[in-house]
Amino acid sequence: MGIKNKVYFLSFLFYIFSFVVSAQEVQEQLPLTDVLISIKTQYKVQFNYAEDSLEGISIIPPSISLTLNEVLSYLEINTKFSFKDLDGTFILIGIKDTAFNLQQLSQVVLSQYIVKGINKLNNGSFEIDFNQFDILPGLIDTDVLQAIQAFPGIQSINETVSDINIRGGTHDQNLILWDGIKMYQSGHFFGLISMFNPQITQHVSVLKNGTDATLTDGVSGTISMETSSKINETFKGSLGLNFIDASGFADIPLSEKSSLQFAGRKSISDFTETPTYTNFFQRISQGTEVETNANDILNSDQEFDFYDTSLRWIYNISHKDQLQVNFLTVNNELRFNENSMIDGQERSRQSSLSQNSMAGALHYKRVWNDTWQTTFEAYETDYELKAINANLLDQQRFQQENAVSETSLKFLVNYKLNERLQFLNGYHFVETQIRNLDDVDNPRFRSLISEVLRTHGLFSQLNYSSLDKRTSLNFGLRYNYLDKFEKHILEPRLSFTYQFLNNFSFEVLGEFKHQSTSQVINFQNDFLGIEKRRWQLSNDDAVPVIRSKQISVGISYSKKGWLISADAYYKYVKGITTQSQGFQNQYEFIKTSGNYEAKGIDFILRKQIKDFTTWLSYSYLKSDYTFNALPEQTMPNNFDITHAITLGANYSLENLKLSAGLNWHSGRPITQPVVGNEIADDAINFEATNSSKLQDYMRVDISAVYAIGLWRTTKADLGISVWNVLNKNNQINNFYRINDNSVSETMQISLGITPNAVLRIHF
Repeated sequence: MGIKNKVYFLSFLFYIFSFVVSAQEVQEQLPLTDVLISIKTQYKVQFNYAEDSLEGISIIPPSISLTLNEVLSYLEINTKFSFKDLDGTFILIGIKDTAFNLQQLSQVVLSQYIVKGINKLNNGSFEIDFNQFDILPGLIDTDVLQAIQAFPGIQSINETVSDINIRGGTHDQNLILWDGIKMYQSGHFFGLISMFNPQITQHVSVLKNGTDATLTDGVSGTISMETSSKINETFKGSLGLNFIDASGFADIPLSEKSSLQFAGRKSISDFTETPTYTNFFQRISQGTEVETNANDILNSDQEFDFYDTSLRWIYNISHKDQLQVNFLTVNNELRFNENSMIDGQERSRQSSLSQNSMAGALHYKRVWNDTWQTTFEAYETDYELKAINANLLDQQRFQQENAVSETSLKFLVNYKLNERLQFLNGYHFVETQIRNLDDVDNPRFRSLISEVLRTHGLFSQLNYSSLDKRTSLNFGLRYNYLDKFEKHILEPRLSFTYQFLNNFSFEVLGEFKHQSTSQVINFQNDFLGIEKRRWQLSNDDAVPVIRSKQISVGISYSKKGWLISADAYYKYVKGITTQSQGFQNQYEFIKTSGNYEAKGIDFILRKQIKDFTTWLSYSYLKSDYTFNALPEQTMPNNFDITHAITLGANYSLENLKLSAGLNWHSGRPITQPVVGNEIADDAINFEATNSSKLQDYMRVDISAVYAIGLWRTTKADLGISVWNVLNKNNQINNFYRINDNSVSETMQISLGITPNAVLRIHF
């Protein structure tokens, strides 16, 4: 027996002896993350890991009388992780079984960035681990797209998850991924809640800049959601009910090598109509044909329904091979009758609107050895928006459709040169088809436009991390070829993080990106006015390929519960069109292309005092359009929210979690008619574009969740929340029309006071 093995053997006997001596004491297992926090405090060391990788692992804490090396040996024996002491200060955590991960666990630069479960990593991204997630104001379910709006620089200009604005960008400029599948739909209730079931979505990565070279699209940001990759040994499930929907989740172990996760959700409007449902319906229908029709038309029997199902299957074919399959289907449907007396007879026809998504993906990973790993990913994603508008007075039926079908193939090769360097290379093929249909039966008119674009991408990225983990550098280059236009695009990507003086970190992020799809608004009454945006493909002419450049610099400080972080950025996006920006003034029907610049600062201050956490975030944005073909070549961005402030507080007391928060931002830019000279040449005479603003927006939310232990393996969560406690009528949008030779204004108001409650049973 070698000296090293003898040391391990004697250490093992020592542990056995120490456990026998202390057997009279009652010792219970604690979460490994809690144990690491205690070790960190006792030995003044830092651990590098991502919280989701340690989720669900509990051990008996080691004795406080052990040395640091003895503690690390104990942890290695009792967990699947390796613990490498680099310099007596930094402990590198790895996985002893390297199948499906050659890579070290992602390093957390800023832990609990806002609340527990939200961290900032050394690649510039933010992660949300819903297994560790705390509570945010106004939320009782872990709604992914609502939760990310807690980050400075990310908000929704109209309170919907289908219109999320990152640093002045439109929603279509966000790359939204679910287990690597690009999603062209994001919300239920036409944007009021996320369509991604929170019970199966375990991990979220949010990037405002510095994207990996493996990703394409999303010139403003990336929101990547992932299901759990862990195979549980026992069955886990939950059933939940709130004022909007009923849901269920099951994690079913099929064998030691395979598990199946399934989640489903269905609106409860078929059974009852709650105050929350009523508020939501009124919010999406205000100012549309669903709410108010022509004078001689009466709407009745309004019905709305939605559901979603999600599936994830993992199979570890061998120690080195893993197969994962994903499937997702989502449906929203609105129906109502239009009634009128025509020629002395009562006539009635149904109008309807549906929005659907269906997607499937396959992921295959192969670990060849400690140096090489390959991954193959393929997905098909389909989206359809369809409306049938019945016009009783003109005896007309108007049908509109917008459909997207996309196929993606990606192959990645990861080569580990040494403990500090990794080399990632790959190829990515994407074929996108978008179809738009307008069909009128009287008089007969039919327009069907279908376009296809194929993109080939080659990418290479070098990842460097110093041995002490203070320095992290990811530099990549992506080459894209758009075959239809014979267009070549090179895109460098960069993320650099340096930690110094123990409590400081410095960050530089940069990227070039492009995208070939965008959402446009043809008419404000498209799709019954509920969902006006259609997806369209670039044609490299009137609808250019959108290109972006972005750079940001940030610095952070974290010590003794304090966290201060600030980022300054500059972003330039060209190839946008007026139709994609949602103008509702004199440029509403103008079709031209241009660009916008955005520069600003994102800042957050957070303080933790035991179980109490409070934070203050502030965002400053200055963004302007440039459209050379318009009379006003430069004007403020429609999404230029100059100042935004969020103030929040959380408190945990055993099984009770409380949260309250205030959201305030300056009003969005608008264009008003010239006072005293509102109409000229039979058209509205508008003032300078976006020279006015809506009233400032302010909302206060509260939420509370109480966990109840029912029996050994079953517990329940009971939660309540109130959105807009003060019932403030916030202005979120307006537009003007000429009626009877005068100008009338339509003002859209935010959600009023909206309560919600949830009961969820975990077993």
